[in-house]
Amino acid sequence: MPGDPSLDASERRRRALSRWDNEGGAIAPAPHEPADVPDLTNTELVQLRIRVIALENLMIAVLAQGSDRQLDLAREMASYIAPRHGFTEHPLTTQAAHRITDLADRALHFRTLPGQ
Repeated sequence: MPGDPSLDASERRRRALSRWDNEGGAIAPAPHEPADVPDLTNTELVQLRIRVIALENLMIAVLAQGSDRQLDLAREMASYIAPRHGFTEHPLTTQAAHRITDLADRALHFRTLPGQ
């Protein structure tokens, strides 16, 4: 269990992110869930994009004010979702890892703006 105090922080992170090793976090539907999920409408896709943009910018602001350790942790988490030795590389997984690193880099930029 992710909150198990007997596990060290690295092991808790590994377990929490382990489903990202394959298919970008995709998991099989639970037996009580329908396997066929309807396609999102254009309006739903636009709203999802808006939310993702807002969340990314919020994370940049949080990381910009966070500690060096928090930025390091964000980059470390990116390495947890990168394809591991022996696994098939999946584009969504690779893109997610790059996206985390990009967010951390952008946050670092906001830390070093002149006049701060």
